[in-house]
Amino acid sequence: MGRPLLVGIVNITADSFSDGNRFLNAQDAVAHARRLRSEGADIIELGPAASSPGAARVSADEEARRLTGVIDQLVADGIPVSVDSCRPETQRFAAARGTTYLNDIQGFDDPARYEELADTGCQLVVMHSVQRHGPATKVRTDATEVCRGIDEFFADRLTALEAAGIARDRLIIDPGLGYFLGSSPEPSLRTLAGLERLKARFDVPVFVSPSRKSFLRTLTGSPVSAIGPATLAAELYAARSGADFIRTHDVAALRDALTVFAALESAKEGVS
Repeated sequence: MGRPLLVGIVNITADSFSDGNRFLNAQDAVAHARRLRSEGADIIELGPAASSPGAARVSADEEARRLTGVIDQLVADGIPVSVDSCRPETQRFAAARGTTYLNDIQGFDDPARYEELADTGCQLVVMHSVQRHGPATKVRTDATEVCRGIDEFFADRLTALEAAGIARDRLIIDPGLGYFLGSSPEPSLRTLAGLERLKARFDVPVFVSPSRKSFLRTLTGSPVSAIGPATLAAELYAARSGADFIRTHDVAALRDALTVFAALESAKEGVS
């Protein structure tokens, strides 16, 4: 199992489902980011607006205000930064501040912006969702249709981005999980189970974020406060399936689990 890059989550929001209002203050956000980095995060992802069902809409100006000061300090520290926003103005702001990755839950759906995106030089995390536009919503979906839709979405979107001059080695795909795929666990489970096939088909890095997601809470009956073990199981499965980036709230737990897993795999080679 190759080690994926660990993406530590810092939600600079008032209403994120698991940690809203904890890191709205810039210094609190920076301190948390540095703590995640010390625990093994390769990348810090800043989220200036929640995207869970029922989340409040946040203006581009407010997203930039929340990011101001946080990006600058992390970039000055030499920490690779990702910004999770589907707003063009926020993406433009983040790219100008030295952000390495742009993560768009709408999968960069405006072809008129592709030339501008090509000029940023940022790595692009192209995310799929059944909603296509806006935050996640609670909708019933069919797992087979969702998996077919993921394939069709990436086939079309990657082709369009490349045709606009964005090199394939700058593209990363995220199939989406939880409410981004539907209100029941089955689409998320099928998607995680199919990561190896997805990666082989598109031959680009795969980014996943099972951390604390709704499908794990539904599957186990655990609240967000007790969903750590289920999250870790899903993350280890994703790593074993070849995920290149795993976005997580609990970097230390995943780092330690991957370390032990790798040590056991190495020890197995010496067993006769």
